Amino acid sequence: MSPLIPSPDKKNATAAIIMAAGQGTRMRSATPKVLHPVAGRPLVHYPVRAAIEAGCDEVIVVVGHGRVEVAAYLAAAFDSRVRTAVQEEQRGTGDAARVGLAAAGSHVRSVLICNGDLPLLLSDDLVRVQRAFDSANSDHAIALATCELADPMGYGRVLRDASGEILEIREHKDLRTDEELRAREINPGIYVASAEFLSEGLFALQPNNAQGELYLTDIVAFAHTRGKRTLGVSSRAEVLVGVNDRNQLVEAEAAMYERIARAWRTQGATVRPGARIDDAVVVADDVVIEAGAALRGTTRIGRGARVDVGCVLTDVTVGEAVVLKPYSVLSSSVVETGAEIGPFSHIRPESFIGENAHVGNFVETKKTRMEHGAKANHLSYLGDGVIGAGANIGAGTIFCNYDGYQKHTTIIGSGAFIGSDSQMIAPVTVGEGAYVATGTTVTRDVPKGALAISRVRQDNKDGYADKLRARLAAEREAAKQKGSKDGRNTP
Repeated sequence: MSPLIPSPDKKNATAAIIMAAGQGTRMRSATPKVLHPVAGRPLVHYPVRAAIEAGCDEVIVVVGHGRVEVAAYLAAAFDSRVRTAVQEEQRGTGDAARVGLAAAGSHVRSVLICNGDLPLLLSDDLVRVQRAFDSANSDHAIALATCELADPMGYGRVLRDASGEILEIREHKDLRTDEELRAREINPGIYVASAEFLSEGLFALQPNNAQGELYLTDIVAFAHTRGKRTLGVSSRAEVLVGVNDRNQLVEAEAAMYERIARAWRTQGATVRPGARIDDAVVVADDVVIEAGAALRGTTRIGRGARVDVGCVLTDVTVGEAVVLKPYSVLSSSVVETGAEIGPFSHIRPESFIGENAHVGNFVETKKTRMEHGAKANHLSYLGDGVIGAGANIGAGTIFCNYDGYQKHTTIIGSGAFIGSDSQMIAPVTVGEGAYVATGTTVTRDVPKGALAISRVRQDNKDGYADKLRARLAAEREAAKQKGSKDGRNTP
């Protein structure tokens, strides 16, 4: 469905009011409810984005609990496309709508209101309600989304008369009869009304309910008393159910991950069941993402890459044809075309793994650059390093980069060979084509093409092993005899 077209002259503009002021006590968290993440973005991000994509001329988010944090996120994510209005005291959804309407421009003709805890909401869902309102007869004052739930416990019910006309919306705590409790049609919290009618209806609200709050839902009954009708727009229950507690948060996130996976499959990627791809991640075609992989933040995966079982990537750029073997963890780094990582590698922030480079089993990098074809295949720590093209880092190599006060850099020249179990005491440079012998501790620069070796001299003592075994056996037997005399059992 195509979005609404914003009014060029702004004389008949549509404003969206996103209600995000509540504390969300059922979340049992110090974090404002609307900032709890779903697939890498806060709850509030999704309805705000849907409103923007639907073509609303203004988007106003009503904030209250945790207003500073919520406003800061919105400013960072949406810049000037979104404004906030503060509900100083949380007196209910009706009061929140008042606050939002007061912040809207005088040119606004219609107002779209929705809750800020609808992460699965899409712009099509908003456009459908807006267009139904625009097409309705003049005796319709409001259009609202409705859907049916098998278990509507906790949700406000849409109550109709015998002819099917909507009379009112009654919150769950205020339901009076068994018939009302059995009603399955609920109000997910998406409304469209004219700014003029909404202003009148909100002004008339009274806190006549169990919560002692001003309910936005009461404008439906207000419309009925004025001889106006409410248009119910049947909508998709699976995307309109809000998040009120941790169980619903997890359920919404599972649905979001499945939606994201299906979208990438449609575009040519293979995403196995159980992979988790955040909303901001970008995946090219012919990518394979195996079960248990988690792609987070602003990660980008290049064409033909493979992300194997259990890999965790956060804010990582992965080039074409890269192979990430099982259970590797990568953060805030770049992996270039054709490189191989893992299994069980840890690529820490600010690392750069060049084309066709290899980082293998139990190798950790941190703020290290590996150029084209460099290899570190086994059991190494490479921190604050520059490793030249084609260099080979042997098993057990350690870049000793920290002296307790500062970090220092190790530079390994192109084509250099670092033997196993070597330690680089930074700052130090190993020149191009140099060779560091196995077991060497490098404390001084190694010139280009040189051999560095530092080992304790080996001394073989002929026949000493047999003498040593005899002596140790005798000592053990003496200890056993002494223990027997003392009444102790000696192993």
